[in-house]
Amino acid sequence: WTRISDGSKRSFNVVHPCKDIFICSKSSDSMKEDYSVLSSKFSKGPKGLGDPNDKSLRKVEKDVLVPKLIRERTKSEKCVNEVKEFHDCCLNSGLLHVVKCRKENDKMKACMEKWFYNQDFIKECTEQYLNERSEFRKTGIPKKQKSIRLQSSSM
Repeated sequence: WTRISDGSKRSFNVVHPCKDIFICSKSSDSMKEDYSVLSSKFSKGPKGLGDPNDKSLRKVEKDVLVPKLIRERTKSEKCVNEVKEFHDCCLNSGLLHVVKCRKENDKMKACMEKWFYNQDFIKECTEQYLNERSEFRKTGIPKKQKSIRLQSSSM
């Protein structure tokens, strides 16, 4: 009931806001209904985070997360010398690094581009991503938190 300025009361039929947007449970005596915008494929599994054995990629995983992993691995494993040369040049050049470090930047970009379009490396990174996602879906622990817990338990 809502009181109006003239003193009268009116009732409003309010629709549950979660029914269309969020994951909600609506309980009654013997029945439970789940509402979700996610497909059941993404909400199943032991922790409700998706099927750990699912090997399909969503668009955001294919277009954003796997390329991010490729860039990270390229910088830390494949093009270490080029990245180090560019980093050292930037440190020595200060604000003029945009002009002074073009050669090093071009070498670094060429190396990274070579690996970014290498089909074998893309497959390897995709498999690594799928394995990490599967592990997360099994345990519910993100990779970064897992490595922090392992370090703290070994001390």
